[in-house]
Amino acid sequence: MQKVAVVILNWNGREMMRKYLPSVLKYSCTGGLDCSVIVADNASTDGSLDMLKAEFPEVDTIVLDQNYGFADGYNRALRQVDAEYYLLLNSDVEIRQEGWLVPMVKYMDEHPDCAVCQPKLMALRNPDEFEYAGAAGGFLDKYGYPFCRGRIFGVVEKDMGQYDECVPLLWATGAALMVRSKDYWEAGGLDGRFFAHMEEIDLCWRLRTMGRAIVCIAESTAYHLGGATLNQGNPRKTFLNFRNNLLMLYKNLPEDELKSVMRVRWWLDMLAAMQFLAKFKYYSRPMCFLMSFSTPSSPSSARTSLIAARISSLPLVTQIA
Repeated sequence: MQKVAVVILNWNGREMMRKYLPSVLKYSCTGGLDCSVIVADNASTDGSLDMLKAEFPEVDTIVLDQNYGFADGYNRALRQVDAEYYLLLNSDVEIRQEGWLVPMVKYMDEHPDCAVCQPKLMALRNPDEFEYAGAAGGFLDKYGYPFCRGRIFGVVEKDMGQYDECVPLLWATGAALMVRSKDYWEAGGLDGRFFAHMEEIDLCWRLRTMGRAIVCIAESTAYHLGGATLNQGNPRKTFLNFRNNLLMLYKNLPEDELKSVMRVRWWLDMLAAMQFLAKFKYYSRPMCFLMSFSTPSSPSSARTSLIAARISSLPLVTQIA
């Protein structure tokens, strides 16, 4: 069994890999670390595999037969990887630190109660600022909205060492997530129903429920471009974030808390939906349908399971002409 496998899940990211993969190869498997870099390809149609073969022949590839999304794509790829630690890495991440994996591996080795860690995630375009997607690790507020140390809503902070202390987190970013393989599979892996967005928060929530720890290792740093697959204002991304957030709450919140949370969420999500629909005609039907699940009625186990199943079955692409 290898110590660390850096696994990059790719879907039509040829130019991103051409630009950022050299830094991953240069700085990851150094200092005697037993490590490999693997690209798992989600049935790309942009020539990604041909480019890898021609320009990065040292990189192993796992070829998937269709686009399974982030969640199930990683599940299917990681079943073919034999390593103590998986490092899930986005294709738009640049590494500038020699041996950036070493502090994370050291911490995980010394803390067997820790299932997941992440580096400090910095903005590639503004490298003195934290990056939106993960910053220095994250939490959820009482209504289920994610935020990070270093980012609340759309406001990001400059890194001045204010979050260098290693503290327990609720979730770590999927852009650069190191997870103990044993824990990954014991928790059931990523939930394929999410397809993309918030699946790492759901996984981390389940791991925390199992009593496992999640931290950010400030001695390690990665630089994330962000929005390489779906940009921040993309309607599909907004839909997936709303849908998956509700699914995550129905899955993980205790029933006695779910009713009060959903009573408030109905109003907050309705306001957000109205603002969104004023700008876009895309996804209006499933977005409105989602609001019907944020109801204040009392949930039961059977109802919660049914609603979670119905939310996860909402189509990924719907447009009203």
